[in-house]
Amino acid sequence: MVDIVQINDNTWRIEDDRVRFFLLAGTKKALLIDSGMNTPNAKQIAESITKLPIMLLNTHADPDHISGNGGFDCFYMHPDEEDNYRAHGGLGMILPVKDHEIIDLGYRPLKILFIPGHTPGSIAVLDINNRVLISGDTIQDGRIFMFKERRNLPLYVESLKKLSMYMDAFDAIYPSHGSFPVYPELIAQLIEGAEQIFNGTVKGKVVEMFGTPVMFYKFPYSSFLCDIPESKEKSIQS
Repeated sequence: MVDIVQINDNTWRIEDDRVRFFLLAGTKKALLIDSGMNTPNAKQIAESITKLPIMLLNTHADPDHISGNGGFDCFYMHPDEEDNYRAHGGLGMILPVKDHEIIDLGYRPLKILFIPGHTPGSIAVLDINNRVLISGDTIQDGRIFMFKERRNLPLYVESLKKLSMYMDAFDAIYPSHGSFPVYPELIAQLIEGAEQIFNGTVKGKVVEMFGTPVMFYKFPYSSFLCDIPESKEKSIQS
């Protein structure tokens, strides 16, 4: 069962087990950002909150963000995410969004920021007037999945560096997992941690995730689950 939490007069977060998604309302339209993990009725949940016409935007297409997409004939998504979406059985028409595009809900402009790395078509949403960044999975203090296909750690770092250039535009970050909210200083910490992983200067431990051995890197501010480095994988196999 979901928990609906009102953040302010026109913003809600919907807590769905270990993931959250958001409903933003303007004067003319409302936007659901992601559609949850166990919520095929995500559109109905949004309709219980607002009478405005509701659109859907996906930050990315991992299964815990798209369970309610079937309630929409079409929805916004970055085109580089389509393969990921279809691979997880996603249906419906994708309305492509691009970097720096503005979606205006009626006196509530939202800027799309393309931030690939966690997935090929990950995006963040800058709620300009409210000075909030909605970050999907890219920024969080929980476990950041960077293992198996479609993950790209160097590109993830580049996307974080891109977001750091917008830090004068937001005061808080709304992540899909972990604590709510988090704050801009987390971006620099995640860059440092990811670069240490990429450069091999930090130690991790092998754990199992969904039946797959992965490398777990724990930092004071967050953690990463990554593919096991080839050298380590060979030693495990031998």
